[in-house]
Amino acid sequence: MTIRSIDQQIPISIGFAQSKIELPEQLLTDPLSPIKGVAIVAHPHPLMGGTMDNKVAVTLAKVLNQLGFITIRFNFRGVGQSTGVHDHGIGETQDLEEILAQARTSVFWEAIPNLQSFPWVSQISKLPYVLAGFSFGTYVSSRLVEKLQDDFPQRLILVGTACGKWDVPKVPTNSIIIHGELDETILLNDVFEWARPQELLVQVVPGADHFFHRKLHCIRQAIIAAWYGVENGN
Repeated sequence: MTIRSIDQQIPISIGFAQSKIELPEQLLTDPLSPIKGVAIVAHPHPLMGGTMDNKVAVTLAKVLNQLGFITIRFNFRGVGQSTGVHDHGIGETQDLEEILAQARTSVFWEAIPNLQSFPWVSQISKLPYVLAGFSFGTYVSSRLVEKLQDDFPQRLILVGTACGKWDVPKVPTNSIIIHGELDETILLNDVFEWARPQELLVQVVPGADHFFHRKLHCIRQAIIAAWYGVENGN
């Protein structure tokens, strides 16, 4: 196998969502290697220039690939080649829900050239899934988790949680929450106010602004540390 990154138009109820599917590196050398599941990354605000190619969204996809997940980054409705128009998080939540539902079926993966023969395709519906979002994407991801009520993701990863900008709902206690100390767009204190009654841990990156300029490696380190800390029971 030589393909690791796949451009895919995913059908949704309003048309199509432009997406980028990325496979874990180990599948390049060992196609029979097991995967951990599928992870979907939600990007920042479309009206502020947010797309699936935002550097924080790309960083989230890379670290989830490293953890063994197939990742899907996609453009919300009205962004890039995705159909539709911006819907203030309501329609975007529906888009995410529909993409997640498809990504957890074998039929979806069997329709993509060069993937049909991989063992994980037939197992995908039984594997865990992860949702990750940055800024506006945290609002959309958390809204979907609230809507699902059960069958929660293995982990919810929120970077630059959009508290104070939108009414971000409560999230599972094992969520990974990362925020920049110097975030001027979403104030750290607003995140603390949201997290405090839920008794959630917030990982603060010293010196980081909202877009984590020169601090992207800290996002990776925080996720890896939190992920394996929980898995090891620490």
